[in-house]
Amino acid sequence: MNLEAQIQALIDHAPQDGKTPHVIRAIAPALSAIASQLGRSHYYLLQAAAGNWVVTTLSHRLQPNVEKTVVYAFGSSADALTSQISLEEQVEAIALPSTHILFQMVAIPNLDSVVFFEAAIASMEPKSVGKI
Repeated sequence: MNLEAQIQALIDHAPQDGKTPHVIRAIAPALSAIASQLGRSHYYLLQAAAGNWVVTTLSHRLQPNVEKTVVYAFGSSADALTSQISLEEQVEAIALPSTHILFQMVAIPNLDSVVFFEAAIASMEPKSVGKI
């Protein structure tokens, strides 16, 4: 799905509350610009049984009080599922368009970044997109 179709899908499936579709249209150029720098049109995220995305809290080694909350986005379902080694709950890998992931950054409280893994996890070539 190309970026224009991804944006249109966001608009089509947005709550018809009189605000959200307009917000999506307003930020669509920024979503498209960022998504165009990513290597894939969609990524796989881990989702818990309750439907929420799996988030990870990272702590600074030298300053343990400094934390960041991130979501990992993987290039393949296998990479996403391989990353769940230490999770205690059941999760599944879901595929989402890149613009949808970026749009959700606005909606998830306290989310600092999404780390996009372009290649297989073994090669560890992440790109990070954080909130401005």
